[in-house]
Amino acid sequence: MSHHLYAEDPEPSDHVPAGPLFVPVRPGPAGCTTRLFRTPLGGRTAVGFTSPQRLAEALGGGQPWVRLSEPALRALAEPVGATIVTVDPRFAPEVSRRHHLRAV
Repeated sequence: MSHHLYAEDPEPSDHVPAGPLFVPVRPGPAGCTTRLFRTPLGGRTAVGFTSPQRLAEALGGGQPWVRLSEPALRALAEPVGATIVTVDPRFAPEVSRRHHLRAV
């Protein structure tokens, strides 16, 4: 009987470097500033995309970007309270508050 050893698939919570990312930025007085976003639960997150096409699909073709490694993006975001880095996020369209049902 032969025994085969297989590597386990990483768990979703395992930290796996994403490689160089396309990071959305906005102009600032000292150059470019990384754009930060909110998670569905309200936490701050930095985002990076694995291709310029994915960035354009999510944020539009005119969105400026810079190329950063995941550790560099994390180092920029953590001091301002964004401890999460989200790779290739899908953004939900904003819904106007007046369309939400309210309890009376």
